[in-house]
Amino acid sequence: MTALFPFLTAADVESLRQVAGTVDAARADRAPADWEWALEHAVFPGAQQSTPIVFGLDVIQHAGGGDQLEFLLQVVWVDPGRLAVDAAVNVACWCETDHATHDIDTFRLVVDEKTPLPEAFLAGAVRLTRWLADPHDADHWRATAGLPPRTID
Repeated sequence: MTALFPFLTAADVESLRQVAGTVDAARADRAPADWEWALEHAVFPGAQQSTPIVFGLDVIQHAGGGDQLEFLLQVVWVDPGRLAVDAAVNVACWCETDHATHDIDTFRLVVDEKTPLPEAFLAGAVRLTRWLADPHDADHWRATAGLPPRTID
């Protein structure tokens, strides 16, 4: 954590670790979390096609027929010198035009003087743990968003 976020105090780093632990505890399958980080993104990596992720977790739940439900919590770069915490619920797409996935619910909180990284990370984690407590049924989330249901061949 100190290599990823050298500007954080020891107390801030401990806060991030504790919050990550609450997310781990909220996961339905209770398997060890697969937190990922990109040390090469500890400083803003410049323009890229995708959002540069510094640290995060992607909880994927597979169901029959190729269906998938995904919960994300990530610390990302939005601009040079500006981080944000993103959280999202995604479902596999079953639209006539295959979009791959749909973001059903999203959350972004930009880190700034009023909202330091530990506070933003906690807010994203609270949102994620609330989503993890909801039904783990992709069709439920599709209905919530008004998306077409999965058709079973």
